[in-house]
Amino acid sequence: MDVGVYGMGRFGAFWAQELAKYHRVKVYNRSDRPLPVGVMAATLEEVCLSETLFLCTAINSLPDVLRQISPLLGPGTLVADTCSVKVMPSKWMLEILPPETPLLATHPMFGPDSAKAGTQGLPLVLYPLRHATEGAWFWKKSFETQMGLQVLEMTPDEHDRTAAYTQGITHLIGRVLGDLKLQPSPMATKGYRSLLEIVQQTCNDPYQLFLDLQTFNPYTKEMRHQVQESFTRTREVLETALDTGTSGE
Repeated sequence: MDVGVYGMGRFGAFWAQELAKYHRVKVYNRSDRPLPVGVMAATLEEVCLSETLFLCTAINSLPDVLRQISPLLGPGTLVADTCSVKVMPSKWMLEILPPETPLLATHPMFGPDSAKAGTQGLPLVLYPLRHATEGAWFWKKSFETQMGLQVLEMTPDEHDRTAAYTQGITHLIGRVLGDLKLQPSPMATKGYRSLLEIVQQTCNDPYQLFLDLQTFNPYTKEMRHQVQESFTRTREVLETALDTGTSGE
């Protein structure tokens, strides 16, 4: 299949290179970037005429990108976002792109770090938004049989409810721990080393991704509130133990 990829950031370059193992891939980026192995550079007009166009752009910039590509899309071009949240990007695609444009919501729940050893068994969320039944079937089959992914079909709302307490909370904890400037130690336990791995994975991603995960998912605000309440309860238990003399201090 002729595939276009818009955006050559860290994830976009990785995604284009993975797709190029099985498809003919053209990429467009607003500024010059080194090309991943197996892909071809193209103009914006050229990638918009692809059979499938994957949008690999920051969540907060997606509305502007959609307005940019809208008049350039070829007849029948399937547009698929790859955003880490789904409710708002799905709403934007439905509102901004032409009503005849097939739309597919996707979220590859991995990136260059978590796919270092390959994509086998990694999860990808997919949902046909509009005129995309055939496209969804094609990509589900390609993702599963060629890339070895575990494809999960769920609505944008179901995705965001779940992601707030999986991906959202992971990035929140990773950034909080990263702010503490934790360092490796020769006496580190396995649990501590696992925490450092979380910090490394989450803090390797652009800070804008962290902000977008926390602000464009309608369910992360409640998640953060629950985390804060849990922290407060735990602190109160410790303070009570200190006050009553039941602690070791």
